[in-house]
Amino acid sequence: VFGDIGTSPLYAFRETFSGHHPIEPDQLHIVGVLSLVFWSMMLVVTFKYVLTIMKADNKGEGGSLALLALINRQSEGARWSWPIVMLGVFATALFYGDSMITPAMSVLSATEGLSYVDDGFRDYIIPIALAILIGLFAIQSRGTAKVGALFGPIMIAYFTMLAVLGVMHIAGNPAIILETLNPVNALRFFYYDGWTAFVALGAVVLAVTGAEALYADMGHFGRAPIGTSWLAFVLPCLMLNYMGQGAMVLGASEAEAARLIKDPFFLMMPDAWQLPVVMLALLATIIASQAVISGAFSLTQQAIQLGFIPRMRVEHTSASAAGQIYIPLVNWMLMTMVVVLVVSFGSSSNLAAAYGIAVTGAMFIDTCLVSVVLIMLWRWPLWKALPVLAVFFIVDIAYFGANLLKVPEGGWVPLVIGLIIFTLLTTWSRGRKLMHQEMAEGVMPIPMFIGSAAKSATRVPGTAVFMTSSADGVPHALLHNLKHNKVLHERIILLTIKVSDVPYVDNDKCQQLEDMGEGFHRLILHYGFMQPVDVPAALAQVQGCGAQFKMIETSFFLSRQTLIASPTPGMPIWREKLFAWMLRNSESAMEYFRLPTNRVVELGSQVAI
Repeated sequence: VFGDIGTSPLYAFRETFSGHHPIEPDQLHIVGVLSLVFWSMMLVVTFKYVLTIMKADNKGEGGSLALLALINRQSEGARWSWPIVMLGVFATALFYGDSMITPAMSVLSATEGLSYVDDGFRDYIIPIALAILIGLFAIQSRGTAKVGALFGPIMIAYFTMLAVLGVMHIAGNPAIILETLNPVNALRFFYYDGWTAFVALGAVVLAVTGAEALYADMGHFGRAPIGTSWLAFVLPCLMLNYMGQGAMVLGASEAEAARLIKDPFFLMMPDAWQLPVVMLALLATIIASQAVISGAFSLTQQAIQLGFIPRMRVEHTSASAAGQIYIPLVNWMLMTMVVVLVVSFGSSSNLAAAYGIAVTGAMFIDTCLVSVVLIMLWRWPLWKALPVLAVFFIVDIAYFGANLLKVPEGGWVPLVIGLIIFTLLTTWSRGRKLMHQEMAEGVMPIPMFIGSAAKSATRVPGTAVFMTSSADGVPHALLHNLKHNKVLHERIILLTIKVSDVPYVDNDKCQQLEDMGEGFHRLILHYGFMQPVDVPAALAQVQGCGAQFKMIETSFFLSRQTLIASPTPGMPIWREKLFAWMLRNSESAMEYFRLPTNRVVELGSQVAI
């Protein structure tokens, strides 16, 4: 959880002074930046995320999609909620940009430390970083359970190392602690050098990248353990290291300070420590990368269940932990983009320009979403909510505005990635809605069908399961089967899968069965957006509609739609063609619902939207 924010000392302080907008490393600027870093961590991470936003959980789950589902469920489709939905979807799109840049940035910054161990590594930094990243993506299919057991001890060793390195330099200038904690120094920085301080925010924000991950990963650990770990261990270790970097530069001569500020993290350690520290930093960046990769898998599964992304192949890598999943398409697409970013930008300093904007954009959207929660759902009085939200919005807008200055230098990359993914997500969601509306027109009511067809058609032994997205009317597959084969099975199940706006649905509420007579049964299976869908396993638990289900005697009938783009009002032609392409390439329902491959019949139809 703390991998992303924990690797920030490798580059955040350096980028503030020697990045794309260099700052003189003197007393005013160094204590000003350190104070900005500390109060950013307090306002953004501690007060905003740990103490406020993490209270807005959806049955224990966090993240922008979980928060969006919570708002949707409690607002019950209110007219004001659609802009909130769009914001939540855009935050999701920005996360994908972040999950591409974080592995590239963090692993590359740690690999660059090898040049301080031996200058001969300098020409091999990019190949080494690429080998580590490709290896990391290659092992994703094996699952993270075994590797994950090592993550905790490694991160404890890493944070302890950060603190020890910091204390070594603070000992020569203990006054820097009070200078850092004093907010007047941050304000003085703005008073004497306002524009420079504003520009510096674009790099200072690198110190809090990963704060949104604490909220997104809340479902794995709970709010209390994350909050306690942050306040009691992670925050002190991080600040000790930042203060140590500042104290080291302040204690050096002007010429020496100019050299140290180019890479203060790797220059703050004794020569004998260089190799173990670089190796520990590399391990920490691999863990940070693993966290965002796993987060991308989890977010994709949520988005599939909530109807924003087409079905994809989801593999479960653990028999006991439902959250441990692997999505091959997402894995290889992320790997491709990470490799492109590393090769294109060439250094962590160049990547820093692209890094902050996706994170600050997502943080700003989180504040917009939580403002709806505070005022509309929790009913906070305005005198209480407005001051809190004003602080959050001022900080977020300042950081986002400072990062917009980096758009020409690489900040455009996550924005373009986010815009492309946002277009795909909204096109899929809108297209599904139009397609379901088109298919629902002229649907025959089930009682009428049973009354006319059940007595006239020939009945054959066995069970037929007709899967339908709507719980009303006769499924197209059933009509096609009767039209072409002219038979009905003895037991017919009209099966609908419904995904709720909650992460998990209790076992006693997951099945809804209705006997419709003449061997027809309506079955609705309810799942949470974090739960995998396994139809055969669910049918094995069904009681009250005859004998127990045997897969060898059960046939599954699926309807497969071929989309025809049409000029009728709905979506622009280019979006209809994009939706049709996404529909053709989505995972088949047979694979996604884990149906036995030799028991499935697919019946096609054409739909124009």
